[in-house]
Amino acid sequence: MLIAAFGTVLKPFLRDRFLHLLIVLGIALTLFQPAKILQFPQFVDWDTIVTLLGLLMLTKGVEVSGYFDFVGRKMINAIDNERRLALFLVMAAAVLSTFMTNDVALFIVIPLTITLKKLTSLPVTRLIIFEALAVNAGSLLTPIGNPQNILLWNKSGLSFLHFIGQMAPLALITLVALLAVTWFCFPSHSLKKLKSNQGYPFQKPLLVCCVALYLVFIACVDLGLALYGLLAVIVCFLLLARSVLLRIDWPLILVFIVMFIDVRLIVGLPVLQPAFAQIHGLPDYAHYLLSIGLSQVISNVPATILMINYLPSGALLAYAVNAGGFGLAIGSLANLIALRMANDKKIWLRFHYYSFPFLLFSGGAGWVLLALFAK
Repeated sequence: MLIAAFGTVLKPFLRDRFLHLLIVLGIALTLFQPAKILQFPQFVDWDTIVTLLGLLMLTKGVEVSGYFDFVGRKMINAIDNERRLALFLVMAAAVLSTFMTNDVALFIVIPLTITLKKLTSLPVTRLIIFEALAVNAGSLLTPIGNPQNILLWNKSGLSFLHFIGQMAPLALITLVALLAVTWFCFPSHSLKKLKSNQGYPFQKPLLVCCVALYLVFIACVDLGLALYGLLAVIVCFLLLARSVLLRIDWPLILVFIVMFIDVRLIVGLPVLQPAFAQIHGLPDYAHYLLSIGLSQVISNVPATILMINYLPSGALLAYAVNAGGFGLAIGSLANLIALRMANDKKIWLRFHYYSFPFLLFSGGAGWVLLALFAK
């Protein structure tokens, strides 16, 4: 039994090509900075890793409880039109991301969406792509919608409502555009319900335990005690449902750890230091394009951490790094979470078919809005 469990955990690591690419990149970068090997643990934001791991476990626990199957069946009985259901889930993802952060919103919406795949003919892969775009659009509105906004808000000195007022024009334009595209991409016809016995039987005690643990875990995170919250989650699952610990996406945790290290190694390359020194002297449009471009290469949170050393934490930087969440999947860590949760290799290419137009649209709209505000 122990060997089987080990195999269940190990196989995903062996098949994860994105993880392999990040490791190879990290090794190559380390060759230029071998002295930084001992600093690798300091490069990782362990609070983020602990929080992500706890949320992965709790989400998988709810999934194993069968609750998503239960809610999914109720939902398709209430909304049996493909377009209306797609609009509802995309809007739900956007709204949840404004006050629960984009990654937490995905942990709620995507497992529910995947459940619908077993119940209806809904094009789930396409819908998950739109939900990933939705949390990027929704989360840019508030100071707590995503990690880069939390940083920018703390540095800006703006009030909570003032920050929302600053971001509202871009959030509104981007979300309206997304809903319009959703309208056209999902036809208005009745969903074909599938007869499926897949899924887990509804285990109410496990669901109640997961909900209670979620509240405890979030409270621990808010109090700076995330590690203790994670230990509580692990102990409870060891006692109640050990299969949950085997079924979570362990390679995703390693992906995030390696990404933190790779980004710090890229930023620390000696050859790039003279270029960073010249950022101050660039015009505004170059600052804007550079912030978007860096988001595409190292993700928008590290790009914010880097650029805030050279730019004011105002609307220009906020618009740029939030628009930079679209485009390449790496532009936002929420994108990576959504695409990996979909567990569909084809989704990675399809995602960029929709995300690049939104990068151009959101980035262009942001620049026009900045020009209007300047006047």
